[in-house]
Amino acid sequence: MTFVSSETNRDALTLTFVAEFDASVERVWQIWEDPRQLERWWGPPTWPATFERHDFTPGGRSNYYMTGPEGNKERGYWVTTSIEPPNRFEFDDGFADENGDPSTAIEPTHGVVTLQEVDGGTRMTTVTTFVSTEQLEQLVAMGMEEGSREAMSQIDALLAEDVRA
Repeated sequence: MTFVSSETNRDALTLTFVAEFDASVERVWQIWEDPRQLERWWGPPTWPATFERHDFTPGGRSNYYMTGPEGNKERGYWVTTSIEPPNRFEFDDGFADENGDPSTAIEPTHGVVTLQEVDGGTRMTTVTTFVSTEQLEQLVAMGMEEGSREAMSQIDALLAEDVRA
């Protein structure tokens, strides 16, 4: 992966990542669409993800947990709000309780992922929008920016695999 940039914009309440991959848009789309591929990179190496449900359709819900170094599980969920295969989708991403139900402790964020062909490869732009400056600062303090960067660094190895095998 060529990491292009990471930008926190407190005025717009966004955290944006841009990365480029030596793979087609369709192949990069697969790492979002297939839960077994998604869970191999969604969490940082020390917090791997397990997707218990992944309904990648408009209105579909995904439930996952990330397992920490001490064996603790932090749960989350997505609701896909818009999908335009293989170039764009939007989702609300939040924390969940032990049953996988949305937690009211922290409001969900809104994510937009855009994939575009660039020089025979793919540029992936991921924009997370927060509900307030306080939420943005809280999640960044919890390691969201660093964790996302570490998680995305696992994508190249996954893209290099022959998924037909």
